[in-house]
Amino acid sequence: MDQILADFGLVPLLVAFAIMVFAGLVKGTLGFGLPMIAISGLGSVYAAEIAIAALIIPTLVTNLWQGLRNGPAAALGSLRDYWRLNLVMLVMIWASAQLVTRIPGNMLLLLLGAVVTMFGLIQVLGWRPRVAARHSKWMQYCVGLVSGFFGGLSGVWGPPILLFLLSLNTPKVELVRVQGLCFLTGSVVLGAAHLQSGVLNASTIPFSALLLLPTLGGMLIGFKVQDRLNQERFRKITLIVLVLAGANLLRRGLGM
Repeated sequence: MDQILADFGLVPLLVAFAIMVFAGLVKGTLGFGLPMIAISGLGSVYAAEIAIAALIIPTLVTNLWQGLRNGPAAALGSLRDYWRLNLVMLVMIWASAQLVTRIPGNMLLLLLGAVVTMFGLIQVLGWRPRVAARHSKWMQYCVGLVSGFFGGLSGVWGPPILLFLLSLNTPKVELVRVQGLCFLTGSVVLGAAHLQSGVLNASTIPFSALLLLPTLGGMLIGFKVQDRLNQERFRKITLIVLVLAGANLLRRGLGM
């Protein structure tokens, strides 16, 4: 713990804990949003590479919980239905993750901010694309390509997947399960890729593991909030916060 405090600072660490509690709360309530909130928030107190490393273990564990919540049989069924998306996404995450250390910091902040802001604005404005079921198989390849590219660079690969599932009118329970499984498989590859790239190392691994604690606490709170609060209202508030967080990353990337 002393080494973590020396490497990451007490005040920034307390801020990181608060951010991960909120990110876990949103994850528990809505089934998505943890990486986007974590990257936006942690990117305001740490370098982009540290923010990416910090979310890997919390993302892996929370997605395992979410993907298996309905049991192994349901999880295997969803993996069979969406194997194309997962396969392309995993390959792209691995490939693009190797570019993280080669991209200037301000460019990475701009990229992260653009992804988060675009996703938040699309949802706030209520745009919902529609994809016919007969096109879903080939669309999986496209969605896997886009989500994997952004996932490897920023640790955020959920927005294209969520938009795709919404466009298919996927039932709520299945949508949450498929998201969790896509996020889970991506988390495994992202973690392995960043072990190779050096982003995940002897310093950042303990930091990421420590941030799992507030994340799980936030998820437990989120499950309770989901039962008591109007989910649509909470979702809109969360999306507005995401847009503001993305705009803040854009501001930092532009040096303003």
